[in-house]
Amino acid sequence: MPNPYYSGPISDHFDGERFFLPGRTRDKSRNDLLRWRFGRHHRAAWPTSFPAGPPDRPPQRVEGAALRVSHVGHASFLIQTQGVNLLVDPVWAERASPLSFAGPKRVNPPGIALDDLPPLDAILLSHNHYDHLDAATLAKLARARPCPALTPLGNDTILRKIDKAIVARAFDWGEVAEIGPLRVHFEPAQHWSARGLRDRRMALWCAFVIETPAGKIYHIADTGYGDGALFRDLFVRHGSMRLAIIPIGAYEPRWFMRDQHIDPEEAVRIFQDIDADHAIGHHWGTFRLTDEAIDEPPRRLAIALERAGIAQERFRASRPGDVFEAP
Repeated sequence: MPNPYYSGPISDHFDGERFFLPGRTRDKSRNDLLRWRFGRHHRAAWPTSFPAGPPDRPPQRVEGAALRVSHVGHASFLIQTQGVNLLVDPVWAERASPLSFAGPKRVNPPGIALDDLPPLDAILLSHNHYDHLDAATLAKLARARPCPALTPLGNDTILRKIDKAIVARAFDWGEVAEIGPLRVHFEPAQHWSARGLRDRRMALWCAFVIETPAGKIYHIADTGYGDGALFRDLFVRHGSMRLAIIPIGAYEPRWFMRDQHIDPEEAVRIFQDIDADHAIGHHWGTFRLTDEAIDEPPRRLAIALERAGIAQERFRASRPGDVFEAP
């Protein structure tokens, strides 16, 4: 089928129909999916409810070098610094699914009530999977907290089809968006995209480096680790990170997930590769996407940090409502 989202010149990561990360492994097949979903393997039970702490009520603005990051849940964060408010991958839905009655269901409420959000300067959308791009939330925000949605190539078409009120701007890997004193870099990640059965990799995906006068913030929504060259190259181009927001969940079984989702041990390697001062571990404990136990990611993260000789307080597994304030 022709690409319904994007038409542009062939590049080192676009073949005229689909996007790709140079050198990455093949897509998983339908047989691979069936083997995972119906094969004989251990699938840990999840509770129907996994409450976090009380919700956050963020301030209207955070000025100067101060940095405040509030965890909404899963990969959704409110980042406040330099008087700028950024909302990343906002999902307030009850399910990470195209269906309202089926699919991964939220086991804890959002860490910020939608009405308690401050004014927004931009929404950053990493890719189009349902646990990151929530149509209903974005349509509500377009009216309640109007601001541009900045996203990789092709996702702007999806956003405009969701609601014409959404102001969408699309960027390629290597491009930069300026938001006041901040510069948002669109960086590669080892992942993929799809909203349906026939549009795999027809919209681009990304990680973000948010450049501020007081240091850089690296937000990874989803990625595999591969040989780590992606992250070592990022360090060469950007230097050390003040804060890294790194996924630590949705990684089992490894034979199926390793090309698209890191595990806690690989998250620690990324932390080291980019020489981050601090990190927040996310993408766990809200939507059940894979086979590991709900509380396994933070337990494995703690062990990986201890083995690497890294202080636990430098890389914390985050829950909805948690707030990180940079020292």
